[in-house]
Amino acid sequence: MKVPFLDLKAHHAPLRGHFKTAIAEVIDSGIFAGGPAVADFEDAFAAFCKCDYAVGLGSGTEAVWLALLACGVGPGDEVITVPSTFMATAEAITYCGAKPVFVDVDEHTYTMAPDALANALTSRTKAIVPVHLFGQTADMDPILKFARQHGLVVIEDSAQAHGAEYKNRRAGSMSEIGCFSFYPGKNLGALGEAGAIVTNSLELADKIRVLRDHGQARKYHHTVIGWNCRMDAIQGACLAIKLRHLDRGNDLRRTHAARYSAAFKEVEEVISPLEAEYARHVYHIYAIRVQDRDEVMRRLEGKGIGCGVHYPVPVHLQQAYVTLGHQRGAFPVSEQIANEFLSLPMFPELTEAQIDFVIETVTETVSAGVIA
Repeated sequence: MKVPFLDLKAHHAPLRGHFKTAIAEVIDSGIFAGGPAVADFEDAFAAFCKCDYAVGLGSGTEAVWLALLACGVGPGDEVITVPSTFMATAEAITYCGAKPVFVDVDEHTYTMAPDALANALTSRTKAIVPVHLFGQTADMDPILKFARQHGLVVIEDSAQAHGAEYKNRRAGSMSEIGCFSFYPGKNLGALGEAGAIVTNSLELADKIRVLRDHGQARKYHHTVIGWNCRMDAIQGACLAIKLRHLDRGNDLRRTHAARYSAAFKEVEEVISPLEAEYARHVYHIYAIRVQDRDEVMRRLEGKGIGCGVHYPVPVHLQQAYVTLGHQRGAFPVSEQIANEFLSLPMFPELTEAQIDFVIETVTETVSAGVIA
């Protein structure tokens, strides 16, 4: 049996007719950058996230970057985030001229450890960017409390957490700004590159609308130096269609995750992802932890099971950030899980037979004594 890591063809097949109609409408409108299709999606996505405003952008990286700029982060500032994330989180901080300052993650949830924030605070700290990793929110209440106590901005990196919840609050809705990626493999994925921010602040939404369009308050009148970060109209139109199916897709992911976790509970060689008591996990990624991860992955792929690794090198150990001076051992939890994470197939269209085959193969592989 073949089990792909991700099957976008199966995901999109029922929606192809709707996509064709929506794309034809955009073509007929002649408006391809922004416009009504993007505005309609923004309204729908803001409502989905239980926020007042959404602003469509070209990518999730741009979302974090423009959110930081809109909140006044710039040269000389420091921004606290985690090293267990995709590189884009730190890149956005650097492109503001600021310095990323890392704190380790919690060993059970893999999200920002709030108790570590105090040790990272300096007179130059301007913002905190918690990452809602793999579809689970960070422990936001203590992070927000710490930020209020020290006058800091909080920007949620929600790129992997569309529809995730923290104490019944949607990811992205709890801080000044929430940032989302719609890269095709995400729970809500575009047919190309796209992203968005959500916020309850009209002032911040307006700032980002200006920044995304070359700093134009109105055409050819540039109030600030901006960039081209607009969302394509075709992406907005297709995302609006897919948004209507997101809750169902997330429910299926949660069902699949429960099936995996129930089976792996009896396998001591496997550490399954924990859903925190405060969270509603939406399992963008279902990452188990195993010893000799690369060998386990090789054997699974040999049986036709697609796997992934998120992320094998923590950001603080990336060559791009060697100037920060971090050595191995600086953030031990992030480093340990980077060596152990193995992402199993996870998408709404997985069948029970496919999940059972993955469970059987993982269990046999780690339990048969073939892993040193």
